[in-house]
Amino acid sequence: MPDNPRADPGAHPVLLVTGASRGIGAATALRAAAAGWDLALNFRNGRDAAQGVAEAVRAAGRRAWLLPADVADDAAVVAMFETLDDTLRDEGGRLAGLVNNAGIVAPAQRIDTMDGARWQRMFAVNVFGSFACAREALRRMSTRHGGAGGAIVNLSSAASRLGSPGQYVDYAAAKAAIDTFTLGLAREVAAEGVRVNAVRPGIIETEIHASGGEPDRAARLGAQVPIARAGTADEVAQAVVWLLGPEASYTTGALLDVTGGR
Repeated sequence: MPDNPRADPGAHPVLLVTGASRGIGAATALRAAAAGWDLALNFRNGRDAAQGVAEAVRAAGRRAWLLPADVADDAAVVAMFETLDDTLRDEGGRLAGLVNNAGIVAPAQRIDTMDGARWQRMFAVNVFGSFACAREALRRMSTRHGGAGGAIVNLSSAASRLGSPGQYVDYAAAKAAIDTFTLGLAREVAAEGVRVNAVRPGIIETEIHASGGEPDRAARLGAQVPIARAGTADEVAQAVVWLLGPEASYTTGALLDVTGGR
C-alpha cells in the first residue's frame, strides 16, 4: 500500500456520508454498502443509531467507521478528515466519495418572526458544513492535489425552487445556496477527476419533519404530491448512489429532483 492511500486508484473506494445516523444518510450508507463501498459514517448526535448503521454495513460485507463531528464547526471537520486519513493509512482504502447529507430544519415560522441565531445555525450546518466537507474531500480526491478522483453528491431540497413560504424560507434559501454551490463546484473541478451533483428530495418520510415540529408533515402532504404519496429515504438513496457510481460517469453539475412530480 502506498504511503499516500488517497493517490492509489486501486485502493478500495471509501464513501463518507455526513449525517449518517438516520433518514436519508442511513439509507444512503446501506445502499452504498450494497453497491460495494466501504463507509465512513459521520454523525453529531445519536451514536447508538450510527453504530446500528455501521453494524448493518458490516453485515453486508463492507467495512464501516464512525466519525463523530459537528459539520458546522470547521475545525471539527478538519479533524474528522485527518482521523479518516489515519484510519485509511492503517486499514487501507481511498476516499472516493462524499455525500453532504447533514442538515437541519427549524419550526415553521414567517421570516419576520425569526431571529439571527436561527439563521446562523441554519446556514452553518446546511451550507458552510457542506463547503467545509467538500473542501477537505477535494484535497484528498482531486488530481490537482495528487488524488485519484471521486464524486460528491450534495443533498439539496425541492424547497430550493419552491421557497417554502410561511414555513422555513431560511431553509429554502440555504438549499438554494447548495444548488448554486453544486453547479459552480462541478465546473471548477470537472477536469480534476471529481464529479459534483445534487439530489433535491421532495416530501420524504424521515425524522427531519419531527425536528422541525411537524412529525406528521410527510403523511399530511404526501397525498397532495402528483404521485399521491410521500417518498422514502431509500428512494432518495438510490438516486444518490447512482450519481456516485460509474453509471453516472458523464454526469456532473446535475440537480436531480426526487419529488414524485412536485
